Amino acid sequence: MSLRFALVPLLLMLVSPLVVAGEKEDERARNAARVLSEIMAVPDKRVPNHLIEKAEAIAVIPDVVKAGLVLGGRHGKGLISVRSADGTWSNPSYLTITGGSIGFQAGVQSTDVVLVFRSKRGVDQIVNGKFTLGADAAVAAGPVGRNAQASTDAQLKAEIYSYSRSRGLFAGVALDGSVLSIDHDSNQATYGRNMTPRRIFEGGVGAVPNAVVDFRDRLEEYTAQ
Repeated sequence: MSLRFALVPLLLMLVSPLVVAGEKEDERARNAARVLSEIMAVPDKRVPNHLIEKAEAIAVIPDVVKAGLVLGGRHGKGLISVRSADGTWSNPSYLTITGGSIGFQAGVQSTDVVLVFRSKRGVDQIVNGKFTLGADAAVAAGPVGRNAQASTDAQLKAEIYSYSRSRGLFAGVALDGSVLSIDHDSNQATYGRNMTPRRIFEGGVGAVPNAVVDFRDRLEEYTAQ
């Protein structure tokens, strides 16, 4: 067997994991875009326009899984985009959420989570390492509906508003203690090796998958509304 043919299986072994990883990340981006579209399609039960207009970042984490019977726990993977200096939305970074089961509806095994960041401080902390909701920044269950106003949170003083959707119900949810972390492996599978979240947010990437572009475009669409 020639050296050229002997190298083919080795090259396939090296390339295949990257292809599979890219496919998984595309699916996550498609799911995040779908969740965002479904939630924002109902005017009276969506994230209020005034929160989106003033948001510094938005994270969408589909299918956060609840596990455990006594203490429980949660884990999910999603995307986060930040507001650029020109007011547009950045390419998203992949992230994970882990934490206790407080705030989940009884008997629900998975739920979609949306986080609306009202300050850049929380985003900077996520970029620099792990970030704990409630400990590193104040988080509150968000109001819903186009006419909703946050009534008990001292005129929108929470840095982050959190939402969940389970069994078709979309409402604010308590997520204190949940930890957000950048998913570096997924970022590199999508954007290339040695790709940092800050570089992603600042537009320093090459080709961007269509699924990622779709998520970013939907954010632009809902902000314009």
